[in-house]
Amino acid sequence: MSWSSYIKSFQAYLKIERGLSKNTVDNYTFDLEKLTLYLENNALSVSPIGITEENIQEFVYAISKNVSARSQARLISGLKSFFNYLIFEDYRTDNPMELIESPRLGRKLPDTLSVQDIDALINAIDLSKPEGERNKAIIETLYGCGLRVSELVTLKISDLFFDEGFIKITGKGNKQRFVPIAPLTQRFINNYKSGIRNHLQINKKFEDTLFLNRRGNQLSRAMIFTIIKDLAVVTNIQKNISPHTLRHSFATHLLENGADLRSIQLMLGHESITTTEIYVHLDSSHLKKTIYSFHPRKA
Repeated sequence: MSWSSYIKSFQAYLKIERGLSKNTVDNYTFDLEKLTLYLENNALSVSPIGITEENIQEFVYAISKNVSARSQARLISGLKSFFNYLIFEDYRTDNPMELIESPRLGRKLPDTLSVQDIDALINAIDLSKPEGERNKAIIETLYGCGLRVSELVTLKISDLFFDEGFIKITGKGNKQRFVPIAPLTQRFINNYKSGIRNHLQINKKFEDTLFLNRRGNQLSRAMIFTIIKDLAVVTNIQKNISPHTLRHSFATHLLENGADLRSIQLMLGHESITTTEIYVHLDSSHLKKTIYSFHPRKA
């Protein structure tokens, strides 16, 4: 089989057996395509079965000159998964990535916005434009519910359970969770639905998709990034912000106001509590308050 055949088989495994999202599968594929391009450019005619640790080492060394340590670590992790898959399917007996180490990464604390910054972003939206009400609902939903951008763009009208005060989110690996939604956020979504969305000519494929572009199609993730970047420029926020910044801010502000880490974990859809614990590092004063308030030896 050719590289492309093995990669297609790997993609099917990631989707069906591991239930990974399209974005994650695309990232794995992109990394493998980098490897195949390197082999082609260097006239190395080796198959996934015959490729050696030395070939991989040379590839990793070559690519490390042009990518960050974080990207390099992700690429190494993806390649290890691919060759582990080949072992699982009995195509290979060894993993050529076995002794290749990922670069050490410092723990990067996420940027957050203050409540005032969030208000400034929302107030900067031009409501005289048709997309204004939509963009306001988007920012409120990202921040009010702590969503990933992929979760926002695929949010459906049938996922809105406003009477119960929840929305249903389909997260990584198609895992579903219910997230509370405040009356304020509900109001902005309803304003967008009745004032803007109802007047669009909607593509049949996206009739149940909540947030749409002016052509009645689902918004892209890149479009959400652009909306937020443009608002940051208008409000002169001197941070490199993205949709994920609003998610981090959601969790941090909950923690600062006394929410427990387990509840935040459930709302964010984190598999492990250790992923959520990064927010503790943003506000260590919360830990002090917890000890002073609840520990029997606080005096």
